[in-house]
Amino acid sequence: MDFEHIPVLLNECIEGLNIKPDGIYVDCTLGGGGHSSEIAARLSPRGRLIGIDQDIEALTAAKERLAPYDNVVYVHSNFSEIAKIAEEQSLYSSGVDAFLLDIGVTTHHLDEADRGITYKYHAPLDMRMDQRRSLSAHTVVNTYSADELTHIIRDYGEERWAKRIAEFIVSQRQIKPIDTTFELVSVIKRAVPKSARADGPHPAKRTFQAIRIEVNGELEILESSLKTMVDLLKPGGRLCIITFHSLEDRIVKNTFRELENPCTCPRDFPVCVCGKKPIVKIITRKPVVAGKEELEINRRSHSAKLRVVEKL
Repeated sequence: MDFEHIPVLLNECIEGLNIKPDGIYVDCTLGGGGHSSEIAARLSPRGRLIGIDQDIEALTAAKERLAPYDNVVYVHSNFSEIAKIAEEQSLYSSGVDAFLLDIGVTTHHLDEADRGITYKYHAPLDMRMDQRRSLSAHTVVNTYSADELTHIIRDYGEERWAKRIAEFIVSQRQIKPIDTTFELVSVIKRAVPKSARADGPHPAKRTFQAIRIEVNGELEILESSLKTMVDLLKPGGRLCIITFHSLEDRIVKNTFRELENPCTCPRDFPVCVCGKKPIVKIITRKPVVAGKEELEINRRSHSAKLRVVEKL
């Protein structure tokens, strides 16, 4: 299977995970197994790696890449189900030495035309990472109200023309349903003024991103999942997360800050009386970004940010 997956910030992730040969590690976004192959290579036979992915094609590709290693468990699920997975894998009793999340769309997904994830290829509107999900981009585009579409495109895509794009979508689908990526691109191009299309990214980029986030529930699951993972960490265990746009990074940054300083006392109190103690220590005060060499060879690395915390 041609599942291209160049791991982003690989060396930085391996350093952040602080791998112990006999430890238990969970790659919550296994993808093609790029990061996990380096984790598995550093484990002893007593170590354990659990790889999670909602995309069955990604799991198949990862199994091929990680075939030399016997201590890998594969789970077809989403990291939002981490509590359930932890129970099934007895992680509550053993604890986890580190979690890794690479929250981004793989090159494979962008290049696979029939997923309908990108504006670059003509395909049915789909965008589902997990084909078992009922909600698709076709449903979002053709049934959400103008207000709902505006909210999604504005908040998830950070698109200044969100209201206008939503209105054009609703107007077009009254004539006929919007069935394909190129039909949606055509509507977006008509909605965005020509002067605004002269510079910057493709006019459909932000809207497609926003709809993909909505379809896959990418933001709503993030904060609660991170907190569950921290609960599962052993003392000294690490949580490493790579994000690719500001909305995800903001959630991660704020969640990590809250876990490091959970005190709810008014700022003018001389001492803490709420009794809430720090749960983690932030390892990366500023996000780690790709260096010049990686930027030249891996296009996915341009917007990548790595943040790491350690359980106290």
